[in-house]
Amino acid sequence: MRNSNLLIAHKWDFASGRALARDYFELGKPRVVVVMLVCAAVGMALSVSGVPDPMMAFLGLLGIGMSAMGAAAFNHLLDQRLDKLMLRTSRRPVAEGRVKSWQAALYALALSISGISLLWFEVNPLTAVLTASALLGYAVVYTAFLKWATPQNITIGGLAGAAPPLLGWTAMTGQLHADALLLVLIIFAWTPPHFWALAIHKKEEYAKAGVPMLPVTHGNEFTRLQIWLYGWLTVAATLMPVASGMSGWIYLVGALLLNSKFMYCNWKVWKGDDPSAPLSAFWFSIRYLLYLFCWLLFDHYFFIWV
Repeated sequence: MRNSNLLIAHKWDFASGRALARDYFELGKPRVVVVMLVCAAVGMALSVSGVPDPMMAFLGLLGIGMSAMGAAAFNHLLDQRLDKLMLRTSRRPVAEGRVKSWQAALYALALSISGISLLWFEVNPLTAVLTASALLGYAVVYTAFLKWATPQNITIGGLAGAAPPLLGWTAMTGQLHADALLLVLIIFAWTPPHFWALAIHKKEEYAKAGVPMLPVTHGNEFTRLQIWLYGWLTVAATLMPVASGMSGWIYLVGALLLNSKFMYCNWKVWKGDDPSAPLSAFWFSIRYLLYLFCWLLFDHYFFIWV
């Protein structure tokens, strides 16, 4: 009987430990971080004429990833009141109390400090400083202030989320470059139509929580127009690597194909006839960005190796 009780207790501890580990992993928003790391990796690849140094790339991605997960954990901590009010975020670990606030704070600090320290000592100080600035911009300036202060919150705060390709570039070279800033511009222009499409879908929840998202303060019709216009701004930004000579005709073909679908989705949002259009546009915009950066990568190595 005693051995049976010990076995049950051991199984319970193992199960609870796995659940706690999943909660901490969720604090770092791993799916978002994966997209960021893909963009950072593309920045690394485009910064050199051949294959990036594997060890430097690994250390750079590790440091950037740890810092990004730390910023995400800070977001969970600072947004816990908002998360409780919104259906899509109500089951987050801090919002539900599965992870205490002080635990989330320590976890966020540990990840952030470790990631930035790794970048400073093993990669280069410039990447560490830029990563720390992006972390503060997202976790403090956007989450704690801009989100509640202005309906242009995502437009201004989007700069922090646009940093990954620049961080990847500087991790390899230790220098700022105009081509890296073009990659930042693409993500910066893409962020408003991407997020405002979701904001239309979640308008009632944002209104209930008191967050001044654009559909809440200016209505759906105005927001749909902004998505359409910012969509064209994104298209223009995606063509600039070709105009600057950073990319060639292979990327141009891929970008035109992706932009056609991207703007078709945005057009459906702008028309306002289909209630499912905003959410569909939101999900496609994620794939759009990933595919666009993959075309950049394919174009880069095609002209090197062929």
